Amino acid sequence: MPILPVDTGRYGTGEMLKLFEEETRVQKMLDVEAALAWAHAEVGNIPRKDAEVIVTMASLKHVKLSRVKEIEREIKHDVASLVRACAEACGPSGAYVHLGATSYDIVDTANALQFKDALNLIERKLNDLEKILMEKALRYKDTLMMGRTHGQHALPITLGFKFAVWTREVSRHIQRLRQCRERVVVGKMSGAVGTQAGFGVNAAKIQELVMRRLGVKAADISTQIVQRDRYAEFVCLMAMIASSLDNFASEIRELQRPEIGELAEAFEVEKQVGSSTMPHKRNPETCERICGLARIVRSLTVPALENVPTWGERDLTQSSAERFILPEACILADYMLFLMSNIVANLRVDEQRMLKNVELTEGRGMSEAVMIALTEKGMNRQEAHELLRKLTIKSEVEKRHFRQVLIENRAITERLSKKEIDEALDPKNYLGTALKQVENIVRKTGKERHARGLG
Repeated sequence: MPILPVDTGRYGTGEMLKLFEEETRVQKMLDVEAALAWAHAEVGNIPRKDAEVIVTMASLKHVKLSRVKEIEREIKHDVASLVRACAEACGPSGAYVHLGATSYDIVDTANALQFKDALNLIERKLNDLEKILMEKALRYKDTLMMGRTHGQHALPITLGFKFAVWTREVSRHIQRLRQCRERVVVGKMSGAVGTQAGFGVNAAKIQELVMRRLGVKAADISTQIVQRDRYAEFVCLMAMIASSLDNFASEIRELQRPEIGELAEAFEVEKQVGSSTMPHKRNPETCERICGLARIVRSLTVPALENVPTWGERDLTQSSAERFILPEACILADYMLFLMSNIVANLRVDEQRMLKNVELTEGRGMSEAVMIALTEKGMNRQEAHELLRKLTIKSEVEKRHFRQVLIENRAITERLSKKEIDEALDPKNYLGTALKQVENIVRKTGKERHARGLG
């Protein structure tokens, strides 16, 4: 009976969940056993006909999961149970199953196969999100809104600029993932302590052949296990991706507040329910789900990092933790990317509310622009800053528009005409290189996507 929400189907995409199903995991371990038998035959260690039997029978069609579990209940060892069940299915040829190998030759190489598939799925979703953000950056390149720092109005930006910033954050994760893949997707045939003694004189060739057949790299050197700094890097990358999605989702949540009302998740008005008791509610619940799941993914970095230390050439402290953290990191990161792509693609944008919010501070948000205008007319920058600091306070306390306060001040009007003051107070005139930056980012990202083989 399913217990965890991943098992009940509440979280996770079908393709990633399938990748980590028990049947898939066992089949990948059988694939490793088949590759090992084939490699032994290639170097002449075992008869080719026996290797062919093992390759044919190393399948869940012949090695039943129920039989593996039955044996495990008796001998209390999961990999040995798989080996025995496979050997049974192979008949006399079963004598050569698992020859020279230790359990984690099979487990870690199967891990590499799962990582390979999982990273492909996650990269695809990162590519999808990157593309959506690029499109939004261009679409809203000129859409004026107030930039905020410390939760307060700062200076004007555009919505497209915000999306361009997010685009490059996703782009960096794609770069990290592609680099990480080289270190994480590695298997091994190194034996009980890493010396490959059980594989005989052709040990190095056997490892090379196994990995070539399976399509993964061989670890350059290992003990009984692939060293867990590799896995820690992988889980930390998933946590970084989750944290970026948390960042995007948190911003959308904040801008969906009725007091701000600039962005909002799509809401299915015909059917969707926001609250069990308050009919008016339209909550950013998908963004909140992303923020909550990001906490879980970040928490997985602790056991991943604690798995790096091991006694001697290995102990079993990694095993139990990895049964949780590796599937969860992949399933949740992949699911969160799926959710975020849908959120951004269908985001509701209220451009009029953005313009209205720009005026909330009655022009005071343009104080830096006025300060720069004054310095261009010869006023000392520090003096200009102090003067405008006092005038913004005066405007706020007296509840008068900043323009009125400015044109009443002689130090201002001696240097700036009313036209120049109005120009300085127009947020459209103080976007700096924002629009150009958006164009450059989209162009740069497009070139990177082309180099990755994407349109």
